[in-house]
Amino acid sequence: MEASNRYPVATPGSIRLSELSARVSRAIEEAFSYTSFWVIADVTNHTYKSQKDYHYFELVEKAEGTSVLLAKFSGSAWGTGSQKIAEFEKATGQRFTGGLNVLVKVTVKYQAAYGLQLTLQDIDINFTLGVLEQQRQATLLRLVRDNPEHIRIEDGRLKTSNQGLVLNRVIQRIAVISSSTSAGFQDFQHTLENNGWGYRFSVDPYFALIQGDHNAGQLVDKIVAVYQSGVAYDALVIIRGGGAQTDFLIFDHYAIARAIARFPIPVITGIGHQKNETLTDLAAHTATKTPTKAAEFIIAHNRGFEQELLQLQKNMVIKSQQLLSAENRKLSMIRTSLVNNTRSMITGHKDALVRNNQITINTTKSILYRHRTGLNNLYSKLSIQPKGMLYKHQAELSIICRNLKTFSNLYSKSQENKLSHYASLIKLMSPENILSKGFAIVKAKGKIRGNADGINLGEEITVILAKQQLVATVTSKENHDGTEFNI
Repeated sequence: MEASNRYPVATPGSIRLSELSARVSRAIEEAFSYTSFWVIADVTNHTYKSQKDYHYFELVEKAEGTSVLLAKFSGSAWGTGSQKIAEFEKATGQRFTGGLNVLVKVTVKYQAAYGLQLTLQDIDINFTLGVLEQQRQATLLRLVRDNPEHIRIEDGRLKTSNQGLVLNRVIQRIAVISSSTSAGFQDFQHTLENNGWGYRFSVDPYFALIQGDHNAGQLVDKIVAVYQSGVAYDALVIIRGGGAQTDFLIFDHYAIARAIARFPIPVITGIGHQKNETLTDLAAHTATKTPTKAAEFIIAHNRGFEQELLQLQKNMVIKSQQLLSAENRKLSMIRTSLVNNTRSMITGHKDALVRNNQITINTTKSILYRHRTGLNNLYSKLSIQPKGMLYKHQAELSIICRNLKTFSNLYSKSQENKLSHYASLIKLMSPENILSKGFAIVKAKGKIRGNADGINLGEEITVILAKQQLVATVTSKENHDGTEFNI
Protein backbone atom coordinates (compact mmCIF):
# COMPACT_ATOMS: atom_id res chain seq x y z
CA MET A 1 0.00 0.00 0.00
CA GLU A 2 1.49 3.38 -0.99
CA ALA A 3 2.17 5.79 1.84
CA SER A 4 0.02 8.93 1.93
CA ASN A 5 1.58 12.40 1.60
CA ARG A 6 2.35 14.18 4.87
CA TYR A 7 0.78 17.39 3.58
CA PRO A 8 -2.49 17.06 1.63
CA VAL A 9 -3.13 19.05 -1.50
CA ALA A 10 -3.90 22.69 -0.67
CA THR A 11 -7.54 23.58 -0.72
CA PRO A 12 -8.77 26.55 -2.75
CA GLY A 13 -7.88 29.88 -1.05
CA SER A 14 -5.01 28.48 1.14
CA ILE A 15 -1.19 28.32 0.68
CA ARG A 16 1.59 26.49 2.37
CA LEU A 17 3.70 28.21 5.10
CA SER A 18 6.79 27.92 2.92
CA GLU A 19 5.01 29.82 0.16
CA LEU A 20 4.12 32.60 2.65
CA SER A 21 7.73 32.64 3.86
CA ALA A 22 8.95 32.97 0.27
CA ARG A 23 6.59 35.90 -0.37
CA VAL A 24 7.76 37.63 2.86
CA SER A 25 11.39 37.01 1.91
CA ARG A 26 10.85 38.53 -1.54
CA ALA A 27 9.04 41.53 -0.06
CA ILE A 28 11.75 42.20 2.53
CA GLU A 29 14.49 41.76 -0.03
CA GLU A 30 12.78 44.19 -2.38
CA ALA A 31 12.27 46.71 0.45
CA PHE A 32 15.60 46.39 2.31
CA SER A 33 18.02 44.93 -0.21
CA TYR A 34 21.35 46.83 -0.31
CA THR A 35 20.13 49.11 2.50
CA SER A 36 21.67 49.45 5.98
CA PHE A 37 20.56 51.35 9.09
CA TRP A 38 22.37 52.89 12.07
CA VAL A 39 20.35 51.70 15.08
CA ILE A 40 20.58 52.63 18.77
CA ALA A 41 19.73 49.65 21.00
CA ASP A 42 20.70 47.65 24.07
CA VAL A 43 22.50 44.33 23.67
CA THR A 44 21.03 41.30 25.50
CA ASN A 45 21.46 37.49 25.46
CA HIS A 46 24.85 37.62 23.77
CA THR A 47 26.75 34.39 22.94
CA TYR A 48 29.95 33.92 21.01
CA LYS A 49 31.02 30.82 19.04
CA SER A 50 34.80 31.15 18.92
CA GLN A 51 35.24 28.16 16.59
CA LYS A 52 33.21 29.88 13.88
CA ASP A 53 33.83 33.47 15.05
CA TYR A 54 30.05 34.00 15.22
CA HIS A 55 28.18 36.36 17.56
CA TYR A 56 24.51 35.83 18.40
CA PHE A 57 22.54 38.40 20.39
CA GLU A 58 19.36 40.39 20.66
CA LEU A 59 18.89 44.11 20.12
CA VAL A 60 16.13 45.63 22.25
CA GLU A 61 14.66 49.02 23.04
CA LYS A 62 12.81 49.80 26.24
CA ALA A 63 10.71 52.76 27.19
CA GLU A 64 12.91 55.34 28.92
CA GLY A 65 13.10 54.81 32.66
CA THR A 66 11.01 51.61 32.53
CA SER A 67 11.33 47.94 31.61
CA VAL A 68 8.57 48.15 29.00
CA LEU A 69 9.82 46.52 25.79
CA LEU A 70 9.23 48.64 22.70
CA ALA A 71 11.07 46.51 20.12
CA LYS A 72 13.24 43.41 19.88
CA PHE A 73 15.21 41.81 17.04
CA SER A 74 17.49 38.80 16.87
CA GLY A 75 20.96 39.75 15.66
CA SER A 76 24.17 38.13 14.52
CA ALA A 77 27.63 39.06 13.34
CA TRP A 78 30.32 37.24 11.43
CA GLY A 79 33.03 38.11 8.98
CA THR A 80 33.26 41.91 8.77
CA GLY A 81 30.78 42.34 11.62
CA SER A 82 32.80 40.05 13.90
CA GLN A 83 35.98 41.94 12.99
CA LYS A 84 34.29 45.27 13.88
CA ILE A 85 33.28 43.83 17.27
CA ALA A 86 36.90 42.80 17.89
CA GLU A 87 38.07 46.33 17.06
CA PHE A 88 35.40 47.73 19.38
CA GLU A 89 36.58 45.54 22.27
CA LYS A 90 40.22 46.50 21.69
CA ALA A 91 39.49 50.23 21.49
CA THR A 92 37.13 50.42 24.49
CA GLY A 93 38.76 47.78 26.67
CA GLN A 94 35.41 46.08 27.27
CA ARG A 95 33.66 43.03 25.92
CA PHE A 96 30.75 43.18 23.53
CA THR A 97 28.17 41.64 25.83
CA GLY A 98 24.78 42.07 27.42
CA GLY A 99 24.02 45.38 29.10
CA LEU A 100 25.74 47.63 26.55
CA ASN A 101 23.97 50.52 24.88
CA VAL A 102 25.35 50.64 21.33
CA LEU A 103 25.03 52.38 17.99
CA VAL A 104 25.35 49.66 15.35
CA LYS A 105 25.00 49.52 11.57
CA VAL A 106 22.72 46.63 10.55
CA THR A 107 21.06 45.11 7.52
CA VAL A 108 17.68 43.38 7.55
CA LYS A 109 17.55 39.72 6.49
CA TYR A 110 14.82 37.14 6.50
CA GLN A 111 15.32 33.37 6.41
CA ALA A 112 12.51 30.88 6.36
CA ALA A 113 14.15 28.70 9.04
CA TYR A 114 15.26 31.54 11.39
CA GLY A 115 12.83 34.34 10.72
CA LEU A 116 13.63 38.04 10.63
CA GLN A 117 17.19 38.95 11.74
CA LEU A 118 19.51 41.95 11.85
CA THR A 119 23.08 41.41 10.67
CA LEU A 120 25.70 43.65 12.29
CA GLN A 121 27.98 45.39 9.82
CA ASP A 122 29.66 48.04 11.97
CA ILE A 123 29.65 49.50 15.48
CA ASP A 124 30.27 53.09 16.59
CA ILE A 125 32.99 53.02 19.25
CA ASN A 126 32.67 56.67 20.22
CA PHE A 127 28.95 56.34 20.90
CA THR A 128 29.44 53.59 23.51
CA LEU A 129 32.33 55.41 25.16
CA GLY A 130 30.20 58.54 25.27
CA VAL A 131 27.29 56.74 26.94
CA LEU A 132 29.57 55.26 29.61
CA GLU A 133 31.17 58.65 30.21
CA GLN A 134 27.76 60.31 30.48
CA GLN A 135 26.71 57.77 33.09
CA ARG A 136 29.98 58.33 34.95
CA GLN A 137 29.61 62.12 34.90
CA ALA A 138 26.01 61.87 36.12
CA THR A 139 27.13 59.72 39.05
CA LEU A 140 29.94 62.18 39.81
CA LEU A 141 27.53 65.13 39.90
CA ARG A 142 25.18 63.18 42.16
CA LEU A 143 28.02 62.40 44.57
CA VAL A 144 28.95 66.07 44.87
CA ARG A 145 25.30 67.22 45.12
CA ASP A 146 24.19 64.70 47.77
CA ASN A 147 27.35 64.67 49.94
CA PRO A 148 28.65 68.24 50.22
CA GLU A 149 30.23 67.61 53.65
CA HIS A 150 32.42 64.80 52.30
CA ILE A 151 32.75 65.35 48.53
CA ARG A 152 33.47 68.52 46.56
CA ILE A 153 35.13 69.73 43.37
CA GLU A 154 38.29 71.85 43.72
CA ASP A 155 40.30 73.05 40.72
CA GLY A 156 38.52 70.52 38.53
CA ARG A 157 39.44 67.58 40.78
CA LEU A 158 37.30 65.53 43.15
CA LYS A 159 38.20 66.14 46.81
CA THR A 160 36.90 63.79 49.51
CA SER A 161 37.12 63.42 53.28
CA ASN A 162 39.13 60.24 52.81
CA GLN A 163 41.79 62.16 50.89
CA GLY A 164 42.05 64.57 53.83
CA LEU A 165 43.13 61.77 56.18
CA VAL A 166 46.80 61.51 57.10
CA LEU A 167 48.47 58.15 56.55
CA ASN A 168 50.20 56.71 59.60
CA ARG A 169 53.96 57.10 59.44
CA VAL A 170 54.20 53.31 59.12
CA ILE A 171 51.54 51.19 57.36
CA GLN A 172 51.55 47.72 58.91
CA ARG A 173 47.99 46.54 59.71
CA ILE A 174 46.11 46.33 56.40
CA ALA A 175 42.56 45.32 55.45
CA VAL A 176 42.23 44.09 51.85
CA ILE A 177 39.01 43.79 49.85
CA SER A 178 39.51 41.50 46.88
CA SER A 179 38.16 38.47 45.10
CA SER A 180 39.23 35.19 46.72
CA THR A 181 40.39 33.90 43.31
CA SER A 182 42.09 37.11 42.23
CA ALA A 183 45.64 36.78 40.99
CA GLY A 184 45.99 40.43 41.90
CA PHE A 185 45.55 39.59 45.58
CA GLN A 186 48.34 37.01 45.29
CA ASP A 187 50.57 39.58 43.55
CA PHE A 188 49.80 42.09 46.31
CA GLN A 189 50.74 39.65 49.09
CA HIS A 190 53.82 38.41 47.23
CA THR A 191 55.10 41.95 46.76
CA LEU A 192 54.60 42.80 50.45
CA GLU A 193 56.15 39.59 51.74
CA ASN A 194 59.21 39.79 49.47
CA ASN A 195 60.09 43.45 49.94
CA GLY A 196 63.79 44.19 49.93
CA TRP A 197 63.90 45.81 53.38
CA GLY A 198 62.45 43.02 55.49
CA TYR A 199 59.29 44.91 56.47
CA ARG A 200 56.55 42.76 58.01
CA PHE A 201 52.84 43.34 57.43
CA SER A 202 49.60 42.01 58.91
CA VAL A 203 47.04 41.55 56.12
CA ASP A 204 43.37 40.70 56.81
CA PRO A 205 41.45 39.74 53.64
CA TYR A 206 37.76 40.56 53.14
CA PHE A 207 36.75 38.57 50.08
CA ALA A 208 33.91 39.65 47.78
CA LEU A 209 32.81 39.36 44.15
CA ILE A 210 34.32 42.44 42.52
CA GLN A 211 32.77 42.26 39.08
CA GLY A 212 29.48 43.40 37.67
CA ASP A 213 27.40 46.37 38.71
CA HIS A 214 24.96 44.08 40.57
CA ASN A 215 27.67 43.15 43.11
CA ALA A 216 28.15 46.73 44.28
CA GLY A 217 26.09 46.10 47.42
CA GLN A 218 28.34 43.21 48.43
CA LEU A 219 31.43 45.40 48.05
CA VAL A 220 29.85 48.15 50.19
CA ASP A 221 29.01 45.52 52.84
CA LYS A 222 32.68 44.52 52.99
CA ILE A 223 33.73 48.16 53.44
CA VAL A 224 31.27 48.42 56.34
CA ALA A 225 32.60 45.11 57.77
CA VAL A 226 36.12 46.55 57.87
CA TYR A 227 34.83 49.57 59.81
CA GLN A 228 32.81 47.43 62.23
CA SER A 229 35.68 44.98 62.88
CA GLY A 230 37.05 47.29 65.57
CA VAL A 231 40.60 46.66 64.32
CA ALA A 232 42.82 49.75 64.14
CA TYR A 233 43.82 49.31 60.50
CA ASP A 234 46.42 51.65 59.03
CA ALA A 235 44.81 51.41 55.58
CA LEU A 236 42.08 49.72 53.55
CA VAL A 237 43.27 48.40 50.18
CA ILE A 238 40.81 47.58 47.37
CA ILE A 239 42.41 45.53 44.61
CA ARG A 240 41.45 43.67 41.48
CA GLY A 241 43.40 42.18 38.60
CA GLY A 242 42.98 43.22 34.99
CA GLY A 243 39.90 42.61 32.87
CA ALA A 244 37.54 44.09 30.35
CA GLN A 245 36.25 47.63 30.69
CA THR A 246 32.82 46.39 31.69
CA ASP A 247 34.40 44.49 34.59
CA PHE A 248 35.33 47.85 36.08
CA LEU A 249 31.88 49.43 35.86
CA ILE A 250 31.33 48.38 39.49
CA PHE A 251 33.99 50.89 40.52
CA ASP A 252 31.93 53.74 39.05
CA HIS A 253 28.96 52.81 41.24
CA TYR A 254 27.53 55.63 43.36
CA ALA A 255 27.27 53.65 46.63
CA ILE A 256 30.88 52.43 46.47
CA ALA A 257 32.36 55.86 45.69
CA ARG A 258 30.24 57.43 48.45
CA ALA A 259 31.32 54.81 51.03
CA ILE A 260 35.00 55.31 50.20
CA ALA A 261 34.77 59.12 50.26
CA ARG A 262 33.30 58.98 53.81
CA PHE A 263 35.48 56.12 55.11
CA PRO A 264 37.50 57.09 58.26
CA ILE A 265 40.53 54.97 57.29
CA PRO A 266 42.76 55.90 54.31
CA VAL A 267 41.74 53.86 51.23
CA ILE A 268 44.33 52.74 48.66
CA THR A 269 43.12 51.34 45.32
CA GLY A 270 44.92 49.07 42.89
CA ILE A 271 42.24 47.77 40.55
CA GLY A 272 44.29 46.99 37.46
CA HIS A 273 42.70 49.68 35.30
CA GLN A 274 45.35 51.13 32.99
CA LYS A 275 43.19 53.76 31.24
CA ASN A 276 40.79 56.28 32.80
CA GLU A 277 40.41 56.63 36.56
CA THR A 278 37.23 55.19 38.08
CA LEU A 279 35.11 57.08 40.60
CA THR A 280 36.48 54.71 43.24
CA ASP A 281 40.01 55.87 42.35
CA LEU A 282 38.94 59.51 42.48
CA ALA A 283 37.28 59.13 45.91
CA ALA A 284 40.11 57.13 47.52
CA HIS A 285 43.01 58.57 49.47
CA THR A 286 45.57 57.11 47.04
CA ALA A 287 44.95 55.48 43.63
CA THR A 288 47.45 53.12 42.01
CA LYS A 289 47.14 51.26 38.73
CA THR A 290 47.60 47.64 39.85
CA PRO A 291 47.65 45.51 43.03
CA THR A 292 51.43 45.28 42.73
CA LYS A 293 51.67 49.08 42.50
CA ALA A 294 49.49 49.38 45.62
CA ALA A 295 51.87 47.10 47.53
CA GLU A 296 54.88 49.01 46.18
CA PHE A 297 53.27 52.30 47.32
CA ILE A 298 52.89 50.94 50.88
CA ILE A 299 56.47 49.67 50.91
CA ALA A 300 57.74 52.99 49.52
CA HIS A 301 55.71 54.86 52.18
CA ASN A 302 57.33 52.83 54.97
CA ARG A 303 60.72 53.15 53.27
CA GLY A 304 60.27 56.92 53.22
CA PHE A 305 59.72 56.92 56.98
CA GLU A 306 62.77 54.73 57.49
CA GLN A 307 64.85 57.03 55.30
CA GLU A 308 63.66 60.00 57.36
CA LEU A 309 64.84 58.19 60.50
CA LEU A 310 68.15 57.29 58.85
CA GLN A 311 68.60 60.89 57.70
CA LEU A 312 67.72 62.10 61.18
CA GLN A 313 70.27 59.67 62.59
CA LYS A 314 72.84 60.90 60.08
CA ASN A 315 72.09 64.52 60.93
CA MET A 316 72.36 63.74 64.65
CA VAL A 317 75.75 62.07 64.10
CA ILE A 318 76.99 65.00 62.02
CA LYS A 319 75.66 67.54 64.51
CA SER A 320 77.18 65.59 67.40
CA GLN A 321 80.52 65.47 65.62
CA GLN A 322 80.32 69.20 64.96
CA LEU A 323 79.46 69.90 68.61
CA LEU A 324 82.25 67.61 69.81
CA SER A 325 84.73 69.29 67.47
CA ALA A 326 83.67 72.74 68.67
CA GLU A 327 83.88 71.67 72.31
CA ASN A 328 87.29 70.07 71.69
CA ARG A 329 88.52 73.36 70.24
CA LYS A 330 87.17 75.18 73.29
CA LEU A 331 88.84 72.65 75.61
CA SER A 332 92.12 73.03 73.73
CA MET A 333 91.94 76.81 74.12
CA ILE A 334 91.08 76.48 77.81
CA ARG A 335 93.95 74.01 78.31
CA THR A 336 96.42 76.36 76.62
CA SER A 337 95.14 79.26 78.68
CA LEU A 338 95.38 77.22 81.89
CA VAL A 339 98.96 76.15 81.11
CA ASN A 340 100.05 79.71 80.36
CA ASN A 341 98.25 81.17 83.39
CA THR A 342 99.59 78.41 85.63
CA ARG A 343 103.15 79.07 84.49
CA SER A 344 102.71 82.78 85.13
CA MET A 345 101.24 82.11 88.57
CA ILE A 346 104.00 79.62 89.45
CA THR A 347 106.67 82.11 88.40
CA GLY A 348 105.03 84.87 90.47
CA HIS A 349 104.58 82.65 93.51
CA LYS A 350 108.14 81.30 93.18
CA ASP A 351 109.55 84.80 93.53
CA ALA A 352 107.26 85.43 96.51
CA LEU A 353 108.35 82.15 98.09
CA VAL A 354 112.03 83.08 97.71
CA ARG A 355 111.38 86.40 99.44
CA ASN A 356 109.30 84.76 102.17
CA ASN A 357 111.97 82.09 102.63
CA GLN A 358 114.67 84.71 103.18
CA ILE A 359 112.43 86.63 105.59
CA THR A 360 111.65 83.37 107.45
CA ILE A 361 115.33 82.48 107.78
CA ASN A 362 116.24 85.89 109.10
CA THR A 363 113.30 86.02 111.47
CA THR A 364 113.94 82.49 112.72
CA LYS A 365 117.57 83.26 113.51
CA SER A 366 116.50 86.29 115.54
CA ILE A 367 113.84 84.34 117.43
CA LEU A 368 116.21 81.44 118.10
CA TYR A 369 118.83 83.78 119.51
CA ARG A 370 116.33 85.36 121.86
CA HIS A 371 114.97 82.00 123.01
CA ARG A 372 118.46 80.53 123.44
CA THR A 373 119.25 83.18 126.07
CA GLY A 374 116.00 82.40 127.88
CA LEU A 375 116.72 78.68 127.76
CA ASN A 376 120.17 79.19 129.26
CA ASN A 377 118.61 81.08 132.16
CA LEU A 378 115.96 78.41 132.58
CA TYR A 379 118.63 75.70 132.50
CA SER A 380 120.47 77.37 135.32
CA LYS A 381 117.31 77.50 137.42
CA LEU A 382 116.34 73.91 136.60
CA SER A 383 119.73 72.56 137.53
CA ILE A 384 119.41 74.09 141.06
CA GLN A 385 115.67 73.88 141.91
CA PRO A 386 115.06 70.12 141.23
CA LYS A 387 117.41 69.08 144.03
CA GLY A 388 115.54 71.10 146.62
CA MET A 389 112.22 69.90 145.35
CA LEU A 390 113.39 66.29 145.44
CA TYR A 391 114.43 66.54 149.12
CA LYS A 392 111.12 68.16 149.98
CA HIS A 393 108.94 65.62 148.16
CA GLN A 394 110.99 62.69 149.48
CA ALA A 395 110.12 63.66 153.05
CA GLU A 396 106.46 64.05 152.12
CA LEU A 397 106.43 60.60 150.47
CA SER A 398 107.93 59.00 153.59
CA ILE A 399 105.11 60.43 155.72
CA ILE A 400 102.48 59.25 153.16
CA CYS A 401 103.90 55.70 153.17
CA ARG A 402 103.64 55.46 156.96
CA ASN A 403 100.06 56.76 156.84
CA LEU A 404 99.16 54.28 154.09
CA LYS A 405 100.30 51.33 156.16
CA THR A 406 98.31 52.49 159.16
CA PHE A 407 95.11 53.31 157.31
CA SER A 408 95.22 50.26 155.00
CA ASN A 409 94.90 47.90 157.99
CA LEU A 410 91.98 49.87 159.35
CA TYR A 411 90.27 49.91 155.91
CA SER A 412 90.70 46.14 155.44
CA LYS A 413 89.07 45.38 158.82
CA SER A 414 86.19 47.75 157.99
CA GLN A 415 85.58 46.04 154.65
CA GLU A 416 85.67 42.56 156.24
CA ASN A 417 82.92 43.62 158.68
CA LYS A 418 80.79 44.91 155.77
CA LEU A 419 81.26 41.66 153.81
CA SER A 420 80.23 39.60 156.85
CA HIS A 421 77.09 41.73 157.23
CA TYR A 422 76.21 41.33 153.48
CA ALA A 423 76.77 37.54 153.68
CA SER A 424 74.27 37.36 156.58
CA LEU A 425 71.74 39.39 154.57
CA ILE A 426 72.20 37.18 151.51
CA LYS A 427 71.72 34.02 153.55
CA LEU A 428 68.65 35.54 155.18
CA MET A 429 67.15 36.44 151.72
CA SER A 430 68.06 33.13 150.03
CA PRO A 431 65.11 31.16 148.46
CA GLU A 432 65.79 28.16 150.78
CA ASN A 433 65.49 30.37 153.89
CA ILE A 434 62.37 32.18 152.56
CA LEU A 435 60.69 28.88 151.56
CA SER A 436 61.45 27.36 154.96
CA LYS A 437 59.48 30.19 156.57
CA GLY A 438 56.28 29.06 154.78
CA PHE A 439 56.53 31.11 151.60
CA ALA A 440 56.14 29.48 148.16
CA ILE A 441 57.09 30.18 144.55
CA VAL A 442 54.24 30.10 142.00
CA LYS A 443 54.99 29.25 138.34
CA ALA A 444 52.45 29.43 135.50
CA LYS A 445 53.15 28.68 131.87
CA GLY A 446 56.79 28.06 132.74
CA LYS A 447 57.33 31.51 134.31
CA ILE A 448 57.55 32.65 137.97
CA ARG A 449 54.57 34.86 138.76
CA GLY A 450 54.59 37.71 141.28
CA ASN A 451 50.86 38.36 140.71
CA ALA A 452 47.87 36.63 139.15
CA ASP A 453 47.80 38.71 135.96
CA GLY A 454 47.83 36.41 132.97
CA ILE A 455 46.66 33.35 135.00
CA ASN A 456 43.17 32.27 134.03
CA LEU A 457 40.68 30.02 135.83
CA GLY A 458 41.13 26.37 135.02
CA GLU A 459 44.87 26.71 134.23
CA GLU A 460 47.49 24.58 136.01
CA ILE A 461 50.07 26.25 138.27
CA THR A 462 53.14 24.86 140.04
CA VAL A 463 53.61 25.77 143.75
CA ILE A 464 57.23 25.27 144.88
CA LEU A 465 57.71 24.77 148.70
CA ALA A 466 60.90 24.21 150.69
CA LYS A 467 60.97 20.45 150.15
CA GLN A 468 58.22 19.69 147.61
CA GLN A 469 56.41 21.23 144.64
CA LEU A 470 52.67 21.03 144.07
CA VAL A 471 50.73 21.10 140.79
CA ALA A 472 47.32 22.72 141.28
CA THR A 473 44.44 23.99 139.17
CA VAL A 474 43.10 27.52 139.64
CA THR A 475 39.48 27.34 140.72
CA SER A 476 39.03 30.91 141.94
CA LYS A 477 40.73 34.25 141.59
CA GLU A 478 40.06 37.21 143.94
CA ASN A 479 41.72 40.50 144.71
CA HIS A 480 42.86 41.46 148.29
CA ASP A 481 44.55 44.46 149.89
CA GLY A 482 47.16 42.48 151.84
CA THR A 483 45.49 42.89 155.28
CA GLU A 484 44.57 39.21 155.58
CA PHE A 485 48.18 37.99 156.06
CA ASN A 486 48.70 36.54 159.51
CA ILE A 487 52.35 35.64 160.06
